Amino acid sequence: MDEHIWTVAEAKANFSAVIQQAQVKGPQTITRHGRQAVVVVAAAEWERKNKRSGTLVDFLVASPLRGSRLRVKRSKHSLRTTDL
Repeated sequence: MDEHIWTVAEAKANFSAVIQQAQVKGPQTITRHGRQAVVVVAAAEWERKNKRSGTLVDFLVASPLRGSRLRVKRSKHSLRTTDL
């Protein structure tokens, strides 16, 4: 993945190019005061990386702790009261 680094000023002046490079070449980093501030990525890549790959039940069933006989004890303290 080819990553390009832009300063805020460069990114402002070349915003269309930043978007195009993110779509064609991958994530584009924008720095502020010499430090990494944000990364611009193509929408398709963002959706792919944030896509859910199963349900909570699937996750729990696939847990390496399943069948480990791990015992969790409940706290014997009473619930806290709140002022709502």
